[in-house]
Amino acid sequence: MRKIVECVPNISEGRDEKIINACAEAVRKVKGVTLLDVDPGKSTNRTVFTFVGDPSSVIEAAFQFTQTAYELIDMTKHTGSHPRMGAVDVFPFVPVSGVTGEECVEISKKFGERVGTELNLPVYLYEEASNNPERKSLKQIRAGEYEGFKQKIYKPEWKPDFGPAEFNPKFGAMVTGSRFFLIAYNVNILGTKEQAHRIALNIREQGRGGNYPGRLKAIKAIGWYVDEYNMAQVSINLDNYKITPPHIVFEECVKDAKELNLAAAGSELVGLIPLEAMLMAAEYYIKKENLFIIDEKQKIRLVIERLGLNSVSPFIPEKRIIEYMISAGKNEPLASMSVRSFVELVGARTSSPGGGSVSALIASLGAGLGAMMGWMSYGTKKFEALDAEMRKLIPPLHENMMLLIPMIDADTNAFNEYMTAMKLPKDTNEQKNLRKNAMQEGLKKAINVPLGVMRTADECWQYMIELAKIGNVSSASDLAVGAKSLETGIWGAMKNVEINMGQIEDEKYKNDVMKEAVEIIKRAEKNLAEVEKILAGRK
Repeated sequence: MRKIVECVPNISEGRDEKIINACAEAVRKVKGVTLLDVDPGKSTNRTVFTFVGDPSSVIEAAFQFTQTAYELIDMTKHTGSHPRMGAVDVFPFVPVSGVTGEECVEISKKFGERVGTELNLPVYLYEEASNNPERKSLKQIRAGEYEGFKQKIYKPEWKPDFGPAEFNPKFGAMVTGSRFFLIAYNVNILGTKEQAHRIALNIREQGRGGNYPGRLKAIKAIGWYVDEYNMAQVSINLDNYKITPPHIVFEECVKDAKELNLAAAGSELVGLIPLEAMLMAAEYYIKKENLFIIDEKQKIRLVIERLGLNSVSPFIPEKRIIEYMISAGKNEPLASMSVRSFVELVGARTSSPGGGSVSALIASLGAGLGAMMGWMSYGTKKFEALDAEMRKLIPPLHENMMLLIPMIDADTNAFNEYMTAMKLPKDTNEQKNLRKNAMQEGLKKAINVPLGVMRTADECWQYMIELAKIGNVSSASDLAVGAKSLETGIWGAMKNVEINMGQIEDEKYKNDVMKEAVEIIKRAEKNLAEVEKILAGRK
């Protein structure tokens, strides 16, 4: 799973397009980062930016963004209706996929330390990044706003976490930290504002206050009427979709609406949503309705239909799901090539892509051919008795196929990182040690990727063997090719493990990896023979 972090900073400028565009351009220039949205407000005189990327790239983009804002914004001249304490006011890092909240806390600290050290600006930590209960919420830290920091920053209890304890008139001060991804979501109700608000009171965590808590955790909600839509809505903020996801909110609103003899008419997502939240909803409805859907696009379509996300405006996944907004081929250039282009590149006078990438591709094709035999045995009257078994056998092969595809690029990237480490300077003893350590880490990564290919392909055998026993025999040759491809992919990956292992100095790592790899190779040879034997007996 790709590591994706979202940043939602705001600057104290919403009127000067040159400044806003310059800050946006500072983000766009950083490789590995995608700017998703720029939302200026003239009356508030602030602009909210949204961008995403991998952890190291977002730190770089965040720093360049802050440096640009510091150069261009003068807080001594700022006026606006929104609370603020600095030119860059608040800079949260939000986990989207493949990253934990704890990792985002560390990311925010690295960013804050860099701003404090290199730009000499005062930075405060908030939310999960802060251990001080008196300085945890944004409201606590921002109290008194920019003007109040003229005296506040010199008090011992308000010494910044990073940077100088001195008031910077031009910049002010800023806050950074980590918070969970907030989803803004509305459920449509064909009723009155008061009826929608009644439902909101039932579901929100605060409930009606006092001894009347609501049913759902990490939920804020109110009811309102939208003249434009000619209907009411339960307007909801989901503070943590892993605690209470959108589909549970929707189902609870529908249930309450029915009890009030009201109709729910779909729902509306405001802003963006992580792919994980959509897939959680898909799995909920697949289980609830005993469906068999493994294609991701079909899962998204199911969720759009069940939640009625097209009810007030078209829901376009590529514009609303964060992972889909990031160019699909940007981080998988090899896997996104045409077959012809990839083969021609492999055959060109370059050291990469090489055997590692080709092995990952061959292994993915092996898993794919196994899934193909499953599909050829499912969903037809002739093989209806096999449907239940195919529902068990197809998904793991499909999932492993999808896991192997990104490894085509991962192998080449790992090799390139090792080559980069080799080019590091080696003039001093310190530089030599740094270079040596970087090369050792690069070698381990160059080993771990093909080892990952071996492990993933190894997980396919039990399903391939079962398909050989009961699958549609007209696809026997396809499964045979698939089994041989799996074994070949594993063998090829092993060669890449071996060739990089010679220079590894960590003997324990070397012994552990080689022992595991040899066992996988032996299983591959044994399981290939088993598949071939079973298929031969079915002719």
